[in-house]
Amino acid sequence: MHYPIWKIEHIRHQIEVVNGTKAPDILITNATYLHSHLKKWINGNIWIVKDRIVYSGTDMPLITNQTEVYDAAGQKIVPGYIEPHVHPFQLYNPQTFADFAAQLGTTAFISDNLILFLMLENKKAFSIMDELKKLPFSFYWWSRFDSQTELENEEQLFTSKTVGEWINRPDVIMGGELTGWPRLLSGDDQMLYWLQQAKTNGMKIEGHFPGASEKTLARMRLLGADGDHESMTIEEVERRILHGYAVTLRHSSIRPDLPNLLKDILEKDLHIFDHLMMTTDGSTPSFHTDGVMDKCIQVALDAGVDPIDAYLMASFNVAKYYNLSNLHGVIASGRFATLNFLEDEQNPVPISVLSKGVWLRKNSEKVRALDPVNWSGMALFKLDFDLTDSDFQFSMPFGIEMVNDVITKPYSVSVDTTDNELSTNHDESFLLLIDRNGKWKVSTLIKGFANKLMGFASSYSNTGDILLVGKNKESMLQAFNEMKKMNGGIVIVENEQVVCSISLPIGGGLSDKPMEALIEEEVELKKELAARGFKHGDAIYTLLFLQSTHLPYVRITQKGIFDVMKKKVLFPAVMR
Repeated sequence: MHYPIWKIEHIRHQIEVVNGTKAPDILITNATYLHSHLKKWINGNIWIVKDRIVYSGTDMPLITNQTEVYDAAGQKIVPGYIEPHVHPFQLYNPQTFADFAAQLGTTAFISDNLILFLMLENKKAFSIMDELKKLPFSFYWWSRFDSQTELENEEQLFTSKTVGEWINRPDVIMGGELTGWPRLLSGDDQMLYWLQQAKTNGMKIEGHFPGASEKTLARMRLLGADGDHESMTIEEVERRILHGYAVTLRHSSIRPDLPNLLKDILEKDLHIFDHLMMTTDGSTPSFHTDGVMDKCIQVALDAGVDPIDAYLMASFNVAKYYNLSNLHGVIASGRFATLNFLEDEQNPVPISVLSKGVWLRKNSEKVRALDPVNWSGMALFKLDFDLTDSDFQFSMPFGIEMVNDVITKPYSVSVDTTDNELSTNHDESFLLLIDRNGKWKVSTLIKGFANKLMGFASSYSNTGDILLVGKNKESMLQAFNEMKKMNGGIVIVENEQVVCSISLPIGGGLSDKPMEALIEEEVELKKELAARGFKHGDAIYTLLFLQSTHLPYVRITQKGIFDVMKKKVLFPAVMR
């Protein structure tokens, strides 16, 4: 951190508590806690003043009637878990996801800023971040250097002024992730300048290098990359370690690689756990039914990782790497009073959670929710235009074929697109991307999405524009109108009936519901999509990836159908 957390009078009071002339607010007695530096379990007492640990050891403090005494006999205490790579905008919003995660012991996020950056002026984005900072939870942020798609106005959005304002915030501690890294290799000095500016401010640079060769990793290391989370094989883990990268192992709804990677690390007897972290990498809501970072720790324990290493990968290793160990990841004097109380070290789901000196969970009961955040700065998703028959004209000679959740390639269209409805005997559907302001559209076909989906509309997308998919043009139009009435959301329509929907009132892309309710809605949506032929792993990520130009081979973007490898627009967007 680049600024003091505690005022002088607070520090003086904390010292008085250690001196024995004042009492702590909370005293944890009979504590068996994990010491991150010693990598062993320690017995003692933990003294807490407001949000800070002022002493941990065998001594007892002055105790008054105002001191809360918590007897931790028979429990194991570990530092609060840190999610080092969060995309907190996957239908949920940062506050609702944090409220859910905190009950399971994850009390700090290092979060993607892309949606805030794209949807809000910096002043409004920073206001929301300042609100989140007041919660008994720790939010840190990235600064993106590219949009990971093709925007009409990227040069106006990503400027030295706007990016520089993010870099200069003390709670922004990471640059990236570098989805646009090929630009760096091609000589983009503007992006390299931002990287150097970030490094000057003590920030880490996170790569996005799936399948990268040894030479590419070396080049990106020279350009400033510090870490990467894209290892899919043990060979890729070793390659990154050899080139001095910090490696974050992924366990997500798209890439649940963690179990196999840990198994292979143990089988090869690689002593690298001090250099490893873990992440759920922005998984969609239902993936978190059984946890967040506690889920990753459980995977590690099940794989046979030593419990101390498993817990440190989700706490101290992250704090040390991001230069936050003066505040997080260590149960010792001077750190935030953020502790997870476990029944035993084999079960990472805490029975009690203390975050910045505030009990969020106690004796297996939720005792405090994180306060809601004011999202009024995010413009209401209110559409002031209607679609017409002319919007549903599809004459493009080729469409987009889904090879899997991630890869899309071009294919030659052979079906008659003048009909109102396509046959359910094949898996080709109409696909529209429509500007949220109604100015332009991109129309094509998509193969491999579903074979019985009549009408589908989503204001949840990479750019906040509108995606329509379906076999039936009238059902697609009805789905659009239903989504419009909701002021943003995801809708399936069939036989003139709404089959299911998810309301996304925050900017058209985020739900305001608790995670538990949102998980139920997402499960229902995925069930209905699967019943109509969607066979891929994660439909929500598909909606994002359709526009994501850091993935091969063709994408539907604001500029039109874009060839990622050739870096050119094949068919431009059409003005409406």
